Amino acid sequence: MSVYLDATTLIALGSVDELDLLTAFDRDLVVLDSVSEEVTSEPARTALRQFREARELGTSKSVDEAVVERARETLGETERNGDVELIARVLAYDDIGVVSDDQRVRTTARTLGATVTGTIGVVVRAVSAGRITADEGTELVRRLDSHGLHLTGELREQADDLIAEAADGDN
Repeated sequence: MSVYLDATTLIALGSVDELDLLTAFDRDLVVLDSVSEEVTSEPARTALRQFREARELGTSKSVDEAVVERARETLGETERNGDVELIARVLAYDDIGVVSDDQRVRTTARTLGATVTGTIGVVVRAVSAGRITADEGTELVRRLDSHGLHLTGELREQADDLIAEAADGDN
């Protein structure tokens, strides 16, 4: 399985210098060029450049132009962009994971059969894998929230519960 990363998660984790947590996936991570171009804010842009330079990331499988057009139409987009490119990969290939906080991308990818998670899922996975402690995970959620992820109180509570469950699973 290849895991395709969306700009929303790259921006969120890059803004707090935590892109390394993505390596908890133990799968080929893929950042499409069109997605990378959408990460324009600092410090996320620099963090992503450094992440790409420091790691052997998976390569993107090419897709037929007809599939890209179908993805564009599926998303109701007028232009070819990172979201369209991600969904085109989901349409074209089986066994793909997508990491995104964009609800439209998540819903579409899940409906088309992809495995989907978001930034909080990355944090939970990192706790479960022992990369960070539960306390570090909870603190990271707070930092992400203060740097633009903007979680509701209910979502913060859910994140805390998921992190606690992931930590309990290690014991």
